[in-house]
Amino acid sequence: MAFNQNEQTNTEFERFDSNGTRKNTKAKKAGKGGIIAIIVLVIALFVGLSSMVITHEDEYKLVRQFGKVQRVISDAGLSFKIPFIESVDTIPNQILLYDLPSSDVITSDKKTMIVDSYVLWQVTDPLKFAQTLSCSVSNAERRIDTIVYNATKNTISNMKQDEVIKSRDGKMTVTVDETESDVVNNDLEVETEEEVIEITSLTEEIMAQINDVEEQYGIEIVTVEVKKLDLPDDNKQAVYTRMISERENIAAQYTAEGESQAKMIENTTDKEVAIMISNAEAQAEATIAEGEAEYMRILSDAYSDPAKTDFYSFVRALDALEASMNGEDKTIILSDDSPIAQIFNGQY
Repeated sequence: MAFNQNEQTNTEFERFDSNGTRKNTKAKKAGKGGIIAIIVLVIALFVGLSSMVITHEDEYKLVRQFGKVQRVISDAGLSFKIPFIESVDTIPNQILLYDLPSSDVITSDKKTMIVDSYVLWQVTDPLKFAQTLSCSVSNAERRIDTIVYNATKNTISNMKQDEVIKSRDGKMTVTVDETESDVVNNDLEVETEEEVIEITSLTEEIMAQINDVEEQYGIEIVTVEVKKLDLPDDNKQAVYTRMISERENIAAQYTAEGESQAKMIENTTDKEVAIMISNAEAQAEATIAEGEAEYMRILSDAYSDPAKTDFYSFVRALDALEASMNGEDKTIILSDDSPIAQIFNGQY
């Protein structure tokens, strides 16, 4: 029996079983080999990925073997671990913000205040952080909450309410009055300056109360900032009333000081004016005295000259006559022996 080429090729890959079913033996073998290769590739890929450790700039990696920390990776980049044997924990390597819940504290003068603050903190020792706080940020925040609250309570309990308010920003502005008097120029100058006095801020006071948590927990509290200082609703009005009364007392004190300073300036000015008027009157009297002395000297010179005696006697007689003619009646009666009548008669 003759076969063509295609039939001969098929006979190389096909055979009949006892029931007459044909099987492709080589094709099945090739299919099984491909599946095994894919499985091996997937396993190799999984193992390769499981052995890689990628560390970012803002984190630490802790490599554990059977729960025990073998090494700490702090440098960013790619590293490797033993898959299925070593595990990796991630710890943040950045400054974290924790907003503390508002809390009530009592000042030394028994005033209740509500403090709302926040904390900036970071992990500095990842190994100790893992050993004491189990690599948990929540555990660290709970511990920070307790530490900061105790420090805040201890700080404010040793301060009065007005001291707490003044230390809120860490500085006070004080107005200073400087009075300078220039006696030579008769000038009075008043200068007012604002002096800023640096005081210990509330943040610094609280930070001084916080013990070294880095050695204990492997974390550092960078700063504690107070967002808001408030009063309970039940005593706000009483405190506001007291503050208004204090401000009114301060205003009255400033007013009294201003009036006192104004009175001082007024008295100084009046004194200087009185001195100036007295000097001017003395100078005027001296000028008048000099004028009268000159007048008397001129008269003396005039009467000492016989050629001028008659003329000045005539002028003096006219002046005396003018001084005697006052009022509405301008008539004067003189006797013949009167010096004035003799002048008019040409007998003098």
